[in-house]
Amino acid sequence: MFVDEANIHVKAGDGGNGCVSFRREKYIPKGGPDGGDGGNGGSIVLEAVADKDTLLDFAGKHHWRAKRGEAGMGKKMFGPGGEDLIIKVPPGTLVFDADHAILLADLDAAGKRVVVARGGKGGRGNIHFKTAWNQAPRQCEPGTPGEERTLRLELKLLADVGLLGFPNVGKSTFISAVSRARPKVADYPFTTLVPHLGVVVIGDNVDGRQFVLADIPGLIEGAADGAGLGHRFLRHVERTRVLIHLLEISPEPGRDPLSDFAVLNKELKRYDPELARRPQIVVLNKLDVTEVRDAYPELKKKFAKKKVKLLGVSAATRVGLGPLLEDVWKVLHPPADV
Repeated sequence: MFVDEANIHVKAGDGGNGCVSFRREKYIPKGGPDGGDGGNGGSIVLEAVADKDTLLDFAGKHHWRAKRGEAGMGKKMFGPGGEDLIIKVPPGTLVFDADHAILLADLDAAGKRVVVARGGKGGRGNIHFKTAWNQAPRQCEPGTPGEERTLRLELKLLADVGLLGFPNVGKSTFISAVSRARPKVADYPFTTLVPHLGVVVIGDNVDGRQFVLADIPGLIEGAADGAGLGHRFLRHVERTRVLIHLLEISPEPGRDPLSDFAVLNKELKRYDPELARRPQIVVLNKLDVTEVRDAYPELKKKFAKKKVKLLGVSAATRVGLGPLLEDVWKVLHPPADV
């Protein structure tokens, strides 16, 4: 199950109480105070780890609590501190304070971590309160409470390239053809209900050229307002550097590649104007169909008039995929000026 949003409540451990104690040993009439300090409470830490790609762990567990510090004891024994609770999340997780709508951290790489709730401080024992005029202090400090807060976690997939297109244009077939991702493929709209990530290897991988491709489902007209599935998944293209815009010649009335291209760019602009300015590689899919193959030259000219280069591929037969991936690589890694 793919889960990309979660609300959780975290509570750091309280600090342990300090101790009031006096040294009492035979033949030592003036032992003095020997109460130890309480231990610090454990903190709550969120850490991004590479082997997670969903927030599913938080679907059934909404309360997370770190251990408290133990109280101090006599003979100047300090209470052990509570262990920090490290909560693992997928890279790309945004951490918000839900009560104040404040972004606390963007864990956009594996290994990044953030302390979201600090443990309470252990209280001091009576050894700290001895003075020249108070040789037998009977006072200590209680531990301070650990922080607690409600968090909103939001996952934005980390991918170099986003794959956009109306439902049923062949996005699932495309990502299956260029990577090892295996999304569900069927001949009806909204086959893909969750984003899919695939690692695309260019050529024979001798030179290590590869990038991460994200298949974003459910984009239709009105996606920015919540139509289809786009309102939920549009954010997953926010981190991409290049967009592959997959088009088809649809049998549906009122639809054609030029209008589809305009509609989805309008939705991108409405959702986030910065997205509409990302480099796009526009591709007509399904060249294995005779009608599409015959119409491609004329469509290419129409797009050229709008200063848009239209590539043609067949994801089903893998025709044209090699040159397309080379173009994507050139945009991701433009050659250095000589």
